Amino acid sequence: MLLPLSALDAPLGRGGRDFLDWLAVAGFSVWQILPVGPAGSDGSPYWVSSDHAGNPLLIDPAEEPDALAPARLKFLAAAGSWLPDYALFAALTRAHAQAPFWQWPASLRDRDPRALAQARLELAQDCARIEREQYVFHVQWQRLRAHARSRGVRLFGDLPFYVAPSSAEVWTHRQLFQLTATGEPAAVAGVPPDYFAATGQWWGNPLYDWQALERSQFRWWLARVGAQLARLDLLRLDHFRALSAHWAVPAAAADARAGRWQSTPGEALLKRLARRFRDLPLVAEDLGVITPDVMALQREFALPGMRVLQFAFDGNPENPHLPDLHTRASVVYTGTHDNDTARGWYSGLDQDTARRVATQLGISADAGADAVPGALANAALGSLALLAILPAQDLLGLGSAARLNTPGTAHGNWSWRLPHGALTAELARHYARLNSSFGRG
Repeated sequence: MLLPLSALDAPLGRGGRDFLDWLAVAGFSVWQILPVGPAGSDGSPYWVSSDHAGNPLLIDPAEEPDALAPARLKFLAAAGSWLPDYALFAALTRAHAQAPFWQWPASLRDRDPRALAQARLELAQDCARIEREQYVFHVQWQRLRAHARSRGVRLFGDLPFYVAPSSAEVWTHRQLFQLTATGEPAAVAGVPPDYFAATGQWWGNPLYDWQALERSQFRWWLARVGAQLARLDLLRLDHFRALSAHWAVPAAAADARAGRWQSTPGEALLKRLARRFRDLPLVAEDLGVITPDVMALQREFALPGMRVLQFAFDGNPENPHLPDLHTRASVVYTGTHDNDTARGWYSGLDQDTARRVATQLGISADAGADAVPGALANAALGSLALLAILPAQDLLGLGSAARLNTPGTAHGNWSWRLPHGALTAELARHYARLNSSFGRG
C-alpha cells in the first residue's frame, strides 16, 4: 500500500504500528511511504531542508525516549557528519525568520568559521532542541521498523533526486551545486512539457555540479543513499531519467520550456552505488520522457521500473502501462502520489476514453466510477509485475478531494489524512482474500 506517514496520527508511534497491524492482516507485505525529511512550509516531502534529518512532525509525543540513555550518545556520535550542521542550519533559519541562507549575513552565508562558532554559542539551546528531536525521530523510527519486520512488512521509501535550494545540504556543500557567488541557484531543475503540465514543471531545485561530484567519487551521493538504506528495505529513486540526462532551466526563466537536456554521469554514479551497497534495492521512477539511453541504463543495473494503470488507456496497443504488457521487472501502481485518485481520474475522462477503460477492465459502462477503483486494483494485483502498489485512497474508493498532490501547483497539496476508522476489519478480510488469490503478500 502507498500511504505517506503524514496521513497518519502519531505515525512513528501508535498510529504507525496500528497501520502495520492492519496491513499484515490484509495480506500486504510492503508499505510505500514518501520522503520523511523536514518538509517546507507547503508540506511537500520533496522540498526538505535535509536529506539525513527526519521530520519532527512525524514523532509520537507520547512515546519520547529517555534523553539520557546511552543510545543517545551513540546516535550523536554516528550522526556527527551531518547533525551539528543541520541543527545550526535549522536554528539559523529560524533566527532569520525563515529567510534562505543567501539572505543571511555574508559571514554566516559563507560559513566563516568564527561566525559559525559564535552562532553555535548564541543558538546553543535551539541546536540542542533540534538534536534531541532527531534522536527521538531515530529511536521511534527504529521501533517502527522493528514492528514492521515482526509483522512481515517491508518499508519502501522514496529518495528525491534533487534537494531544496535553501537546505543544510546546499549550505554545507556549495561546491557540489550550480550556484551564484551568493549561493542562489544559477540553474534549476524541472521537466519539459508532459502529461502533467503543458509548460513543463519548473521545480526550482539547484542543479548539481556533476563534474565536482565525479571528482569526489560521488561521496555525497553515497552518503545520502546510505542514510536512506539504513532506514528502509526498498528505495524508489525519484526522477531516474535525470541519471542519463537532466533538464536544465536558467534560474531566471519564466517556466520550464526554457530548459535544455544536459548529460549526467549516471552510469558512473550507479557503479559506485552498486559497489558500496550489495544487492542495491532500488526501483527506478522511469516516468516522463523516457529515451533509449535511459532504458539502457536501467537494464544495465537491472532496476525495476514503474507502470501506472492510469496512463495505460490512451488507445495505443503498445502502451507499456497496459496490464498485458507488464514485465516481471516492474512495479505496478493504480496511480502514484502525483495522480488523481482512481475514482476521480475516471470521473474526469472523456466519454470515449471512459468507455475504453471500462471495456479493458471488464466492467459495465453503466457501473460508473464506483466500480473503477476495485477494477484497477484487481488489474494491478493480477499483473505480472514483481510488486503491485495500491494507494490507500483507491482501497477506500475515494474521489478527487482525497488527491494528495497535483504537480505544477503550489497550494492545496499534501494535506490529505486517512479518515479515522476507514481501515476496517471487513476491508482487511476483503484484501486478504484478494492478495491470496492473486499470489500476492
